[in-house]
Amino acid sequence: QVQLVESGGGLVQAGGSLRLSCAASGRTFSSYAMAWFRQAPGKEREFVAAIGWSGSSTYYGDSVKGRFTVSRDNAEATVYLQMNSLKPEDTAVYYCAAASTHGSRWYGAYEHWGQGTQVTVSS
Repeated sequence: QVQLVESGGGLVQAGGSLRLSCAASGRTFSSYAMAWFRQAPGKEREFVAAIGWSGSSTYYGDSVKGRFTVSRDNAEATVYLQMNSLKPEDTAVYYCAAASTHGSRWYGAYEHWGQGTQVTVSS
């Protein structure tokens, strides 16, 4: 079992930056593919970014490509999401997720989820 705890959310103006963190505990973190998803009110959960177990492979949703960067520190059992050039449409609850097999853009591939952290971008 893996427990995930997100942090770093908050209120920021459009054009600003935030860095989200997801701290993992439990089974070996380095064996998991990790991802970030987000969900805005009234909308479906959206894939944001994923990173392979070694950190060498990363994938991004089209809406965040070029603005967001996912990274991980296996020694610290933490995955990060650096968010730059934020837009009001980035407002959502951001969730960290872990997959024991391989990463995917599909939320159903992930067995473990954090509780989410709110990101609000004002115009």
